[in-house]
Amino acid sequence: MSSPRLGWAACLGAVLLLCCGSLAAAEEVTRDSYREAVEPLCKQNAQANMRIFKGVRKMVRQHQLKSAAARFAKAAAALKQTMGQLERVPKPPADEIRLKKWLDDVSIEVSLFERTAAKFRADDARAAFLLVSRLTHQANVANSVVIPFEFHYCKLDPSRFT
Repeated sequence: MSSPRLGWAACLGAVLLLCCGSLAAAEEVTRDSYREAVEPLCKQNAQANMRIFKGVRKMVRQHQLKSAAARFAKAAAALKQTMGQLERVPKPPADEIRLKKWLDDVSIEVSLFERTAAKFRADDARAAFLLVSRLTHQANVANSVVIPFEFHYCKLDPSRFT
């Protein structure tokens, strides 16, 4: 009599293991699900940057460097806020190191935006242009880290804004 009960208990245990295993697999973060989660955040930042940097080239050409500085400072703040949101998104376990490197690279970009703003504020356009060049390079470095994710909006392109 105890033998049939053990059989049913074993079957029930096996079914529970299968269900729990499939639930765990369903919750696993993949590159695609990560991309779907972060692209709206990056899109929002990219659109903000389009508004922030509208007309900044003209400002620089007309030597309105304080106005350009304000725009770069605003872009740094927006990117810093987006980074905070990106850091809270669950990452695929296999890509945690890659994504940490990417976020570190984006953090360097925030710093470069802030330093560029400071140079414009100090009326040092030459140094600011050098920093913009470094910013473009840093964006390319960050983009190369996350090529497998096939980002659209999270692919950073400072030439769109500066």
